[in-house]
Amino acid sequence: MKDTLLFDRFGLHENLLKSLSALGLETPTPIQVAVIPAIRSGQDIQASSETGSGKSVAFLLPILQRMLEAPAPDTATRCLVISPTRELALQLDKHCRDLVKFSPVNSLAVVGGELLKEQKAKLRKNPEIVVGTPGRLLEHTQKKSLLLEDLEFLVLDEADRTLDMGFQEEILEIVSRCNSNRQTILLSATLEHSGLGAISQEVQKQPQRIAIGTHRSAHAMITQEIILADDHGHKKQQCNWLLVNESFKKALVFTKTRDHAEEVAAFLIKQGRPAACLHGEMQHDERKQVMHLFRDGKVKVLVATDLAARGLDIPTMDLVINFAMARSGDDYVHRIGRTGRAGESGKAISLIGPQEWNLMESIQRYLKLSFTTRVIEELPARFSGPAKKKKSDKKSQSRKKGDNKEKPKAKERHRNRKNIGKRRTPTVSKEPSVNKEPSANKKPSASKEPSAGKEPSADRRPASAKKNKGGGDGFAPLTRK
Repeated sequence: MKDTLLFDRFGLHENLLKSLSALGLETPTPIQVAVIPAIRSGQDIQASSETGSGKSVAFLLPILQRMLEAPAPDTATRCLVISPTRELALQLDKHCRDLVKFSPVNSLAVVGGELLKEQKAKLRKNPEIVVGTPGRLLEHTQKKSLLLEDLEFLVLDEADRTLDMGFQEEILEIVSRCNSNRQTILLSATLEHSGLGAISQEVQKQPQRIAIGTHRSAHAMITQEIILADDHGHKKQQCNWLLVNESFKKALVFTKTRDHAEEVAAFLIKQGRPAACLHGEMQHDERKQVMHLFRDGKVKVLVATDLAARGLDIPTMDLVINFAMARSGDDYVHRIGRTGRAGESGKAISLIGPQEWNLMESIQRYLKLSFTTRVIEELPARFSGPAKKKKSDKKSQSRKKGDNKEKPKAKERHRNRKNIGKRRTPTVSKEPSVNKEPSANKKPSASKEPSAGKEPSADRRPASAKKNKGGGDGFAPLTRK
């Protein structure tokens, strides 16, 4: 029998083990095996792993273990978790509540869209763990309804996404109000993000880096396919066909904009497919209601923007449809990572139009994988990929192989081309004449030679001037009539 490292070997509190058993979690994932002991050692941590690997449980368990080992009922908030979106913050709060189900530890979610007065009343009850979004957390710290002088743990979850959304200034201001003796844990899909190094220097002290796999790791449990489409309307027909003919429990359809999300959701509802829409411009109560219906299975199809691509863990979701291709390879990984989680199988289908072909190929090269091309016989596309390569490309390839070699052209100077078409003058010898004597009024010329047997004339005046006795200026003298 293969020996596996179980949660009880970490020396966790019996109440936490009881909660894990109730959740059906028995064997830790690789990221949990690496992170749990590191956090318990008290050192600052930077950790990354692929989506669906269990990072939330990895940092929540050792924090809860510390709180159960050393209760501090008379202190303010002991742990603060900052998340980029409301949905992710609410999900983390739910994970925390599930883990403390049998423990005397309180958790509270503080996000935008809710009444500030109600949140202040809940914060006065002194919850040990607060999970929230940067904007609303900063507002509470400024109003001093959230005190962080006793903070023991600061967690930046999905830190790369938080920086991409422009929350760096809010995070630094929140950190400036925290206890300086805290332990800071930074979690990210990739530790190579351009802004992580700068913010880590501001908030962490000699952090330990833990990377399990990469965010570009191939998802072995996810089948990845592409279907070619002609235009936006053709994609809507294909999407509806897939939702009718594919076998799934829950499906997530990704669009590029909120307008497209509302349009596609309305189209599917009109076709008899119960669907819901989710994007960042919706009111908080609407977004919360949509997620509640989708989690409970009352709505099986969710059409969303990339808002739902980060961190959301929705059970039994086994189909992802990219109605519009992701903007980058990293975004694509996060999208398809909503399925195939925790060892379950899933399928990701991308609808590719003519304008998305180059983007799709670049994502393939970036992720070092190859998509399986699929054709819907009932809805075939006229578009079959880009045209054949130009002849010039073939010539360049043949030249590389050594065929059709051409001699290099001789270099032609501009000074040789500027006189093309002009009459050339004969070449004149530059040797001086032997018999020629220099004239008294003119310097000797090297370009002309005298005729044979003739002496050069000393007077170079015109003939008319020679006949006149008057002067040597060529004009006759004035005479009286």
